[in-house]
Amino acid sequence: MSYTGTLNQYIQAVERTFRTSQGITLSRLLSLRDDHVGNRSLRSSDIASLVEGNCVAPLDEIIIAHLLCVKALHIQDYEEAYDHQSACVSCVVRLLQMQKEENWTLPLMYTVCLDLRLVAQKAEACWQKAAESLLACFRVCAADNRSSDYDTKKIGMLNLVNQLLKVYFRINKLHLCKPLIRAIDSSPFKEMFPLAQQITYRYFVGRKAMFDSDYKSADEYLSFAFQNCHQHSIKNKRLILTYLVPVKMLLGFMPAKHLLEKYDLMQFWELVSAVKNGDLRGIDQAMEEHEGFFIRAGIYLIVEKLKITAYRNLFRKVYLVEKNHQIDIQCLQAALQLMGQSDVDSDETQCIVANLIYDGKIKGYISYQHKKLVNNINIVNFADTKIALYLTMLDVDLQTSIM
Repeated sequence: MSYTGTLNQYIQAVERTFRTSQGITLSRLLSLRDDHVGNRSLRSSDIASLVEGNCVAPLDEIIIAHLLCVKALHIQDYEEAYDHQSACVSCVVRLLQMQKEENWTLPLMYTVCLDLRLVAQKAEACWQKAAESLLACFRVCAADNRSSDYDTKKIGMLNLVNQLLKVYFRINKLHLCKPLIRAIDSSPFKEMFPLAQQITYRYFVGRKAMFDSDYKSADEYLSFAFQNCHQHSIKNKRLILTYLVPVKMLLGFMPAKHLLEKYDLMQFWELVSAVKNGDLRGIDQAMEEHEGFFIRAGIYLIVEKLKITAYRNLFRKVYLVEKNHQIDIQCLQAALQLMGQSDVDSDETQCIVANLIYDGKIKGYISYQHKKLVNNINIVNFADTKIALYLTMLDVDLQTSIM
């Protein structure tokens, strides 16, 4: 909703909407992304005097802070705009605290908090302060002890957690995510959260699990996000797959080529071929060629771990050739050297084998006396036909998006 009238008409519209408890309409009238911000009449030089006395507190302060932020954005003074938007959020916190028995202003809280993060993005230096403001809103929602599902403010927690997760990922403070994740996972209202917010939440929690090397949890969270993302949200599905594909590959499941083509993620295809073939040289070449993409996505070190799976596949080839329950370490060393690891020695080869045994990718043990890999050398089979289909089956048509 936008207004082309005078400042007085705008103030009256906001006050009337507030008085009649129209939360969604009020949030639009106080959004920095609504068309009304382009109205020159709202950039008066005497905003405070026109607003004060015409609205109840703290609504008057919210309007003043909002309009001053609009003025600052118009002249591209982003730091001043941030200060005014931060003041706006603080006033909304007070409003929420005053409304002890109702939660109809939650849409307003969502709007001003999202706008705060977007302004902080423009100002660049305000991320930490933005997180503190968002946490203030979160605490108000979390402190609501009413058991009623209808009017509790606790249902606003996930929206704020998603905003905070985006900030913490931006400033690389992932350790601050843990208490937020714990609060959501223990919430009795977690099934009530909108699906779109659940998708966003699981996308970020899945990414954190990936960085924590908890690949099974990352698979679970990211798969939920991908499966439930709307079929037409190609950009968001691609974003999820950017992290889900390497997680699946680390767990031994390779994506189908047409899936990568559909979502413009062919940067992974050369890796897929190299990993399946145990081609260590091919992995190095693919990582060098697409280094910029992997670094921008923050998955370079994760992708590098795919060499472990490539080692396993290479050694499996050696086992199939040898057809013996005892394999000389020198044979494995020769295979590594053949694949471009020219400087690898016997000790390093044994370390690689030991890590594969520890990870459960090889069943057996190393005989240091005979320098052989012996006993049950039944290397775990990835079932190649199922590998090619697994992520294809995930490409389902359900609903909502992550942004």
